[in-house]
Amino acid sequence: MHTPHIRTSRRTLLALIGASLVAGPLVATQSATAAPAGLDDPAKKEIAMKLVSSAENSSLDWKAQYKYIEDIGDGRGYTAGIIGFCSGTGDMLDLVELYTQRKPGNVLAKYLPALREVNGSDSHEGLDPGFEGDWRRAAQDSAFQQAQNDERDRVYFNPAVRQGKADGIGVLGQFTYYDAIVMHGDGGDSTSFGNIRRRALAKAQPPSRGGDEVTYLNAFLDARVWAMKQEEAHSDTSRVDTEQRVFLRKRNLNLDPPLDWKVYGDSYHIG
Repeated sequence: MHTPHIRTSRRTLLALIGASLVAGPLVATQSATAAPAGLDDPAKKEIAMKLVSSAENSSLDWKAQYKYIEDIGDGRGYTAGIIGFCSGTGDMLDLVELYTQRKPGNVLAKYLPALREVNGSDSHEGLDPGFEGDWRRAAQDSAFQQAQNDERDRVYFNPAVRQGKADGIGVLGQFTYYDAIVMHGDGGDSTSFGNIRRRALAKAQPPSRGGDEVTYLNAFLDARVWAMKQEEAHSDTSRVDTEQRVFLRKRNLNLDPPLDWKVYGDSYHIG
């Protein structure tokens, strides 16, 4: 499923992702105009998941990634599941806690003490040797799959769409936000989503503030590329250069199929 390409990591170790996205001062005042089309439309959300999976897992089959787990050597411990939950960044811990609240005694519940201990590090202490196999077993459980869906939406997808709509940008713009939050999180460091957005706002204004959407999205992607190049694990910027900018150059602001793009040199198509 996962090819030998350099896989990009997603979050910084100190990012309090969920709290900062929900409570942080990101959402700008909604413009008086009608809200733009949403990435949360089911058909558009399916496209978004395939686009992210092409970059994260070199596959459009995002539902096959519930069982995915490996340590990709980026300092964040285990990376797993449909959005790359990490043992070192807290979102994997939140996921397993939610799963255990819903289904006590599940196969991953016994790892909760270890997940709390390794949070903030790349350690596997208390997880090896059984965690990878147990994760794959849990991934066969529809309750665990639903927990992954719900945490993806709570921490990453919904905040990105909400902020995108507040900024007056359409489906493509909301996707650029989502992909940035998936990779960078929203901690306090200079490469977090919030700071990428602030760099973009210093160059251009979003439609909610009277700006041109294409001009603003180009500024956002410029800021995103800058952030990616600050860390070796992010340095391949093809998910921006040969994916998101392709759609933007075509002014496909609604992400309407057919869509053709490349990531790490591999070609993908959604008809």
